[in-house]
Amino acid sequence: MTNKGKKIFLALSIVVPFLIYCIVYYTPMIKNAPFRSADFVSFEYKWGVGKTLANSYNSATGDYQYLDDKDSLVKTYVKLRKNDMIYLHSKANELGLWNFPGVIANNGSDLNSPKILRYEIQFNYKTKSKKVIYLTDYNEIPKLRDVAAQMQKLIGQSINDAEERYGNKK
Repeated sequence: MTNKGKKIFLALSIVVPFLIYCIVYYTPMIKNAPFRSADFVSFEYKWGVGKTLANSYNSATGDYQYLDDKDSLVKTYVKLRKNDMIYLHSKANELGLWNFPGVIANNGSDLNSPKILRYEIQFNYKTKSKKVIYLTDYNEIPKLRDVAAQMQKLIGQSINDAEERYGNKK
C-alpha cells in the first residue's frame, strides 16, 4: 500500500465511524430537545412590584400595558414579527433559560415585596412552558443574575422596538 493509500485508509477508518457515531448519538437529542423552536408558540412578560404586576405583555394577543412616567396605565397593541420571536427564542436558548431555576431570588426573599422589582418571564410551547420569576435584588450567584437580567432586557428592548416601529394604540 502506498503512503497516500495508508493516509486515506487511516482517515476513513477514523473520520467515517466518528461521523456515524455523531449522527446516531446526537440526532435523537436534537429531535427530542425539551424546548424546540418549532414548538414555540408565545411568551408572557410581566414586571412590577407587589402582588399585582401592572406592566405586562402577551405575544400571543399583542396586548401590552405599562405604567408611564405619570403612573397612568397605558394599554397598547404591539405584535412582534416572526423573526423577533425566533430571535428571542434563540437568545433564551443561548443564555440557557431552560436551565434557570423557577425562582431567581435570595433565600428568604418575599416574592410579593412592594419594594423589590420583580420580572416574570414565561415561554409557552405546544406541550409545555417554562416560567422564571426574577427579583432584581438577587445577589447569590452573580452569573445567574447577569444572565437573567440580560434576558429581561432583551425581551423589554424587543417589545419597545416593536412599539416604536408600529406605534399603534388600542
